[in-house]
Amino acid sequence: MPHKPEYYMHRALELAAQAAALGEVPVGAVIVNAEGEIVGRGFNQCISQQDATAHAEVQAIRDACQNTHNYRLNQCTLYVTLEPCTMCIGAILNARIKTLYYGAKEPRTGVIASVCNLPAQPWFNHRLEVKGGLLQAAAKKLLENFFQARR
Repeated sequence: MPHKPEYYMHRALELAAQAAALGEVPVGAVIVNAEGEIVGRGFNQCISQQDATAHAEVQAIRDACQNTHNYRLNQCTLYVTLEPCTMCIGAILNARIKTLYYGAKEPRTGVIASVCNLPAQPWFNHRLEVKGGLLQAAAKKLLENFFQARR
């Protein structure tokens, strides 16, 4: 039985905290199937993996595709602690994720509400349902604490 969206965002925040503990920008993501089961998990690992594409969303998509044995995640929902960038929206759309929840806005590179609304462009053949601001304060605080500690 599926939980409320806050439950899944808390799981994503836990993953973001794992990223921070490794010195990575604290962003976490989980992917949930239609039955409410978490099928994919990821957190930022760009530094540790020396991979510019190792964002939380991409890591979670890779994990979900492996766990579901499918490159399409049609009935899945992605929960991520930070508004996705252009690369991640591309991956989300290509995976055909049904719904996206995000926590904090990313004013410099977020392409849903901050810089533009990339998924709403008419040339995409997939429509993504987006819900922003879920546990925004907690996600923002985690990022602020991380960057304050690094200064």
